[in-house]
Amino acid sequence: MTRARLGTIVAIAAGALFVGAVFGQPGSGRAGTTAAAPTNTTAPTITGTAQEGQTLTASPGTWTGSPTAYAYAWSQCDASGKSCTAIAKATTATYEVAAGDVGHTLEVTVQATNASGSGQATSQPTAVVKTAAPTNTAPPTVTGTLQLGSTLTVGNGSWTGSPTSYAYSWSRCDPSGDHCSQVSDATKNTYSVTSADSGATLRASVTATNAGGSAQATSAPTAVVPSPDGCPADTGTIQIADLLPPARLMIEHATVQPAPVTLRTHSIRLTVKVTACDGRPVQGAQVAAVAIPYDQFAGNGGTTGADGTATITESRESGFPARSSRQGLLAVLVHAVKPGGSSLGGVSTRRTVAFEVAPY
Repeated sequence: MTRARLGTIVAIAAGALFVGAVFGQPGSGRAGTTAAAPTNTTAPTITGTAQEGQTLTASPGTWTGSPTAYAYAWSQCDASGKSCTAIAKATTATYEVAAGDVGHTLEVTVQATNASGSGQATSQPTAVVKTAAPTNTAPPTVTGTLQLGSTLTVGNGSWTGSPTSYAYSWSRCDPSGDHCSQVSDATKNTYSVTSADSGATLRASVTATNAGGSAQATSAPTAVVPSPDGCPADTGTIQIADLLPPARLMIEHATVQPAPVTLRTHSIRLTVKVTACDGRPVQGAQVAAVAIPYDQFAGNGGTTGADGTATITESRESGFPARSSRQGLLAVLVHAVKPGGSSLGGVSTRRTVAFEVAPY
């Protein structure tokens, strides 16, 4: 080989080594080694309560390769965390647990992506999903007669979640239904009113329980429990519904127009005042009046207002005057009663009143 040819070969070899050195170095911007796709180093995790209606949140875990994006896919599995099936449209980092998930476990698969590709990792399954705790949709209600010795009953109200059991408590409150304190040992759905309840209101609370937990709802307050004499504890006008035995009504006074009634009178207007509990006016009492003897005047009766009075208009009938021109008095039997009560007992009263009858 000639010296000139050998020199040429050496020069070409040296040039090749220089080019390889330049293009083979990472970071040169040319044909160097590229970054790897993401690799998971700590598995994704799920936080939140595995219960119907709750929201679970997926954390992507940790990855090599500096991922630039994450994608999520939630799956429903059997109670042991196996036999998993993807949940349609559950592709965000959060998932609201559905009724169909009850009795199953859930897992999430995270896909991490960078410029070189993608990698996947799956979380551990959640605990078995529980049904939602009960939710009250209509509050409990208390029924029964509000008087000493009577028994009140609380209804459960309405609930979602198919409660499997109910628990009860009763509270004694102020007349406005506030500042309540629980009544000791009152833990049934019935409650017997005691003298300690006089002047107070009562509330009942119902706690509903199922496999998912418990929730409580409370009734509206009752009316104020009357004292042992049947009278409400407040002052002023008494609503007839708040009067209970042994309270009695009283016809405090009665007047008639025209006064005096004459033998030419064709209608009369009676005004009757009804009271109870030491002279307090009673609103809502039903009042009727019947002349004695019968068949002199007749009308439909009336109902007392806030001042305790009722006005009754009655028309003359064939029996007036009862004693021809010599009748001096018109006797009237006035009857007042609590609506729906007994006319011979309960919260009622009767009184005979008389009005002057003049010839003309």
